[in-house]
Amino acid sequence: MTQPRVSADASVAAAVADAHRREWAFVLAATVRVTRDLDLAEECVQDAYARALATWGSRGVPANPGAWLTTVARRRGVDLLRRDATLRRSLPLLLDDQVEPGPGDAAGHAVTDDRLRLIFTCCHPAIAPEAQVALTLRLLCGLTTAEVARAFLVSEPTMAARITRAKKKIAAARIPYRVPSGAELPERINAVLTVVHLLFTTGHTAPAGADLVRRDLVERSLDLARMLRALLPADADVAGLLALTLLTDARSASRVGARGRLLLLDEQDRAKWDRQAIGEGIALVREALQRRPPGRFALMAAIAAVHAEAPTWQDTDWREIVALYDLLVQIWPSPVVALNRGVAVGLARGPAAGLAALAALAAEPQLAGYGYLASARADFLRRLGRTGEARQAYEEALLLTENAVERDFLAARLAGLTQP
Repeated sequence: MTQPRVSADASVAAAVADAHRREWAFVLAATVRVTRDLDLAEECVQDAYARALATWGSRGVPANPGAWLTTVARRRGVDLLRRDATLRRSLPLLLDDQVEPGPGDAAGHAVTDDRLRLIFTCCHPAIAPEAQVALTLRLLCGLTTAEVARAFLVSEPTMAARITRAKKKIAAARIPYRVPSGAELPERINAVLTVVHLLFTTGHTAPAGADLVRRDLVERSLDLARMLRALLPADADVAGLLALTLLTDARSASRVGARGRLLLLDEQDRAKWDRQAIGEGIALVREALQRRPPGRFALMAAIAAVHAEAPTWQDTDWREIVALYDLLVQIWPSPVVALNRGVAVGLARGPAAGLAALAALAAEPQLAGYGYLASARADFLRRLGRTGEARQAYEEALLLTENAVERDFLAARLAGLTQP
């Protein structure tokens, strides 16, 4: 008689986990409108998910889990606010969005999605840029502090302190919970675009877990990119970001084989690529590249477009990709961009040239715990027949990689080296 109960519990846990992936951003953003306090809103939403675990088994999973969770979280917020009304009158709270209406979309309709309000609140210029992105990933995506820390290549305690300071700044400065006016958008949009891009990359290749992709984060980032496109239809950076997400995600159906094995670009079945998304993305790239000089998202999207337009791996124009990375490094001198450029150099000019380009990054502190540097070195060393060094590099990459699909891929490559 215990097996049905176990199955029921497992089913409820799965439903709650799915609701967390799909609905967290909606539920939290809607609850913040009631509490006007980020910490209180998080507490209420966490309570709602805990209550779902406790009650959905007996009452059944609701037809609309997001609406159920939002109702429970907001009611909890109202109850706590009433209970602590005297105390909370003396605390700094988020201003509500009635102070000044936000802009409309391309058709003139008001932009009312609470997720955009939450992003723009977190990306207020009074908050340090690195904290803006980290806080939004934590709140909007429901990522753990450890996951956000991995995305930024910093320690978990450092990230926890950064997020705490950002929350305190929002409360103390009484930053409005709204989409800003048209005049305020230029100073806010870069941080918002960075948030959406990091959200996409975190979903495209999950930092940890059993699955290569977190589809919920990918879909959330695509939704937000389209919302930003409606909000700012003439902005080249917004067009570039949407193009980048569309072109990169167009390959999603071909990235994992039938047995769950990671497939690199040279192994992927390009017939499975989403040609409609590629067409839309390429049109957006052309639009974004009209700005002079082009922005970083336009250049990254152009790189993705070169891959998307190549009919086969052998037809990939690696020289063009290197040239685009050369431009990108000039306007966005990121260690990760330099690493990607080094990989492209190796594929354009040979593994020895790629290895030399990567050697210049060995002392980069931000890449010290970044598994992709070790795995890229391992691949070039393998191609050069330097088996002993390749083995060491693959072992290092395995130590630094927490995604199970990527770990299996690296382990298979390492095992291949040990075979006589």
